[in-house]
Amino acid sequence: MLHLLSVGVHFGERTLFEGLDLAIGNKDRIGLVGRNGAGKSTLLKVIAGHQKASEGSVSAPKEYRIGYLPQEMEHEESASVLEVAMQAFEEVQQLESRLAVLTVEVAERTDYESDSYSDLIQELSDANERLDAIGASSTEEQAHRILQGLGFGLEDMSRTMSEYSGGWKMRVELAKLLLMKPDLLLLDEPTNHLDIESIEWLESFLTHHPGAILLISHDRVFLDTLTKRTVEIGGAKLYDFKGPYSKYQVWREEERERQTQAAKNQQKYIQETEQLINKFRAKKNKAAFAQSLIKKLDKLERLEVDAAENAQIRFRFPPAPRTGKVIFEAKTLKKQFGDLTVFDNLDFIMARQEKVALVGKNGAGKTTLTRLLLKQEPCTSGELTIGHNVDIGYYAQNQTDELNGDLTVLQTLEEVAVGDVRKQLRGLLGSFLFSGEDVDKKVKVLSGGEKARLALCKLLLHPYNVLILDEPTNHLDLKSKTVLKQALKGFDGSLVVVSHDRDFLSDMTQLVYEVTPQGLKQYIGDIKQFLHEKHAASISAYEANKAVKVSKTTKEKSSNKSAPPQEDYKARKARDKAIRKERNAVERLEKKVVALEEKISVHNEAMAAVDPSDRTKVTELAYAFEAVQKEMQEVVNQWERAVEELERLQTEAAST
Repeated sequence: MLHLLSVGVHFGERTLFEGLDLAIGNKDRIGLVGRNGAGKSTLLKVIAGHQKASEGSVSAPKEYRIGYLPQEMEHEESASVLEVAMQAFEEVQQLESRLAVLTVEVAERTDYESDSYSDLIQELSDANERLDAIGASSTEEQAHRILQGLGFGLEDMSRTMSEYSGGWKMRVELAKLLLMKPDLLLLDEPTNHLDIESIEWLESFLTHHPGAILLISHDRVFLDTLTKRTVEIGGAKLYDFKGPYSKYQVWREEERERQTQAAKNQQKYIQETEQLINKFRAKKNKAAFAQSLIKKLDKLERLEVDAAENAQIRFRFPPAPRTGKVIFEAKTLKKQFGDLTVFDNLDFIMARQEKVALVGKNGAGKTTLTRLLLKQEPCTSGELTIGHNVDIGYYAQNQTDELNGDLTVLQTLEEVAVGDVRKQLRGLLGSFLFSGEDVDKKVKVLSGGEKARLALCKLLLHPYNVLILDEPTNHLDLKSKTVLKQALKGFDGSLVVVSHDRDFLSDMTQLVYEVTPQGLKQYIGDIKQFLHEKHAASISAYEANKAVKVSKTTKEKSSNKSAPPQEDYKARKARDKAIRKERNAVERLEKKVVALEEKISVHNEAMAAVDPSDRTKVTELAYAFEAVQKEMQEVVNQWERAVEELERLQTEAAST
């Protein structure tokens, strides 16, 4: 178990947090939450030993191992993907080197009866036992399995880190951490650069991690899936709750309401008592009574209400200047990098004021397509036309890296602001939570979330009529994401947004484009409709495939009537029973998917009808909606496994 005792961090006169006490058990699954800049990442650095606390202590057992994944880190550019991942087995490599030395020494020794020889044999035996215990014989196999789970192919193992983007490099570092199997995993926004499939794989893998996990994430579904305890840093204090984030939200709101009511009752009591004191203090026969009331009030411990984190981004995009009817028109676009074809034969038209979500697996070409739209990349072949009077504002995945760390927050805006807007920069920064001395901070000392807010703030300095946003929520906290979403829904221009955040995309776009190597697939509706249609398409494809297989099996049976039986009656009966059982399971799960889709539709209507000011009700509905979504995903996963098993059984049956 790891203990934090009275830990505090101060930067000059500014207190980030102080007096924090926290115990992390061997199997704890903790979500660390709080607004951007509250000190979440700093606390992880303190626990990992990468930063010293200003006060207090962090204690853990002697052999306690901590694995830490920061948001930003340096990478070994010349090493291969597999070599970096294999660095997790440093202990194995040291033991194997020591074992080689010990083996040579034992072979050369002849003093078999001496104590030193006995010690040598014991060390040799201990080294071999330790290598067996940590699975030294399968280290490369483990590395391959985890790297493939995070999206790398076998052909990628020998490629160097310098060939990959920042997001893919972070995946390699994450793989290395997972292979270390530390007692405590510290993860700072691990899903930022993962696509939906990889996030689901990571959720599944971390569920079976044998040690403790303390993670920072602004992905509500990820938090609720993995964590059973929520710790919030807020107002230089720490709040500890045994439950996932959505339940914590409900409890926190109820707790504030209880505190508010108790504080009101106390204030009423104080006012009534003060009235009595003022009434009796001038009367000689009541003066002693008045003094006793004064002493009673002096001893009374005043109740405090936990400050709600009401401060949040407040902004709206400037009105968009009018454009032509067509924003982008692409005909048979193709993009290649050397021998690698990213996509081919890509056609689409985007109309004025349309809001479009770009989705797809990492590496499918989403970011490449946005760069083509921005004319930052040439297309290999095909034609791309940009409409009349189109003025594009762009937020890149690595937008925070583009900021000059040596400038202050205010100077960053002054560099690009022109005209009368220069007089409004401090007010604009205030709406993005940069107030007072914050505007004079150097960009390099800002947290990832603060840098993201500053980069978004720059977008408001010009009235764009088209916004292209590539993963804009990566470093934003949950509340800031909600405010950005509302601002984008109110934006009267055209929007192209690349995101893996299902909550963020929900109810924001009218079209979803899935980027595939063969081109674009268009889905009308938002991300929920897209996911539902994907599930339905999978089921329809299976049904069609099943019909073909049944027809094929029937023909094969009719053509082999005279063939001798290849299996005995009992085996055939058992096989047929297994097929019927699996087919029933597939049909039952298909019905369940349909029922859950109806249930999700009901939840959508309920969420649309609820009063947004009723935060308790909104939170309850959101939590219920996420539970149904999670159940839907589990059922779809079960359906896919059942389909695979049925196909396997039918294939075996067809071959006998």
